[in-house]
Amino acid sequence: MGKRQGDQIVSRERVAEHGEVYTGEREVNAMLDLVREETERTDSRFLEPACGNGNFMVEILRRKLAAVNARYGRNRHEWEERAVCALCSVYGIDILEDNVKEARRRLYALLAEHAEKAAGGVSADLEHTAKFILERNVIWGDALTLKTADGSGRPIVFSEWAFIGNGNVKRRDFTLDALLKNTPIKAPNLFSDLGDEAFIPLPVKEYKNVNFLKLSDNEENQLQPRRAVVHRQP
Repeated sequence: MGKRQGDQIVSRERVAEHGEVYTGEREVNAMLDLVREETERTDSRFLEPACGNGNFMVEILRRKLAAVNARYGRNRHEWEERAVCALCSVYGIDILEDNVKEARRRLYALLAEHAEKAAGGVSADLEHTAKFILERNVIWGDALTLKTADGSGRPIVFSEWAFIGNGNVKRRDFTLDALLKNTPIKAPNLFSDLGDEAFIPLPVKEYKNVNFLKLSDNEENQLQPRRAVVHRQP
């Protein structure tokens, strides 16, 4: 049974094997309305551990980009920076590879649609950067085992993209296992925006600061990771 527009399942086999049922648009919006202010903050991070083909992530990004359009729509450079920040804040995991590819495609298509309206199109740098981020933020993996689903047995790794001013970004990579298991009780982790102190474990990789449109150029420009720190969310 093929998936049609508006269907909540792809096939009975996938439901039986993976418990895959898509959340409808009405339910997605009703749930996100409960945290409306957070969905409109460009730097408020969201992680969907069973993201499917991206229904929640797409709507979150849509809301964030609407806020970016309203505030920065007249300045292409500022719009691109805040749009990239919004994209950096959306994370997802799914155990099915086709879902991951479709989620990435939908997120990029939404960014491109907004760029066309607000910035006159997608620049080559923006396209390259957006796809680079999506490869690292939407992961083919198993949120139960905290490992990738490609058969390699590697841990799931997410990048923290911290916008530090003047268009520069600080990137640090963390295993999801460390973020979840090493977080002390009552202390939020990388994906918390509660304003409390958050325990940030040792990154597996750390990179030099770089312009937000040159993130992929910095892939091999690593620093030595620092020890675990307690970090206060802004």
